[in-house]
Amino acid sequence: MHTIHWPADYLPGTTENFVSNEVIVADLSVAEVWPLLNDTRAWPTYYANASNIHFHDGSGPELSSGARFRFTTFGFPVEGQVNEHVAPVEGQPARLAWHGWVEGDETSRLDVHHAWLLEDLPGGRLRILTQETQKGRPAAELARTRPNPMLNGHQAWLDGLIDAARARRR
Repeated sequence: MHTIHWPADYLPGTTENFVSNEVIVADLSVAEVWPLLNDTRAWPTYYANASNIHFHDGSGPELSSGARFRFTTFGFPVEGQVNEHVAPVEGQPARLAWHGWVEGDETSRLDVHHAWLLEDLPGGRLRILTQETQKGRPAAELARTRPNPMLNGHQAWLDGLIDAARARRR
């Protein structure tokens, strides 16, 4: 199975916080799920923790390489820029990643790299992996919080994405 491509400054284990969520499900494909992840208008319909999505550069609502956007998640107003955007191609995983940040001083600044990997597996299965590394004091506080809000929040995003893709079939 494939792995996330990490920028050197965000390599897991070298930042204040890291979370990893993965699902493997039967009877769905990357082609069915990708549109729901790539089109930010869909996010709030299946993931309650994403709101106020806006694009700065006139692009959107679909994500694309270099697109600048902002959204609210986990109570943070996150600015983001897509730095990896590989749409589905037969035999290769789809990839989506952005650098996100919350402006502030050394006590409130947050920097993240959030990445997604979607791949079709043998036997009609779909694998979705999403991982995020975070830097800054808010990241360190999130890492110590139990239950882990990032782990649980990203699982809700994955579960909602799968449920929405299945609902579109009906």
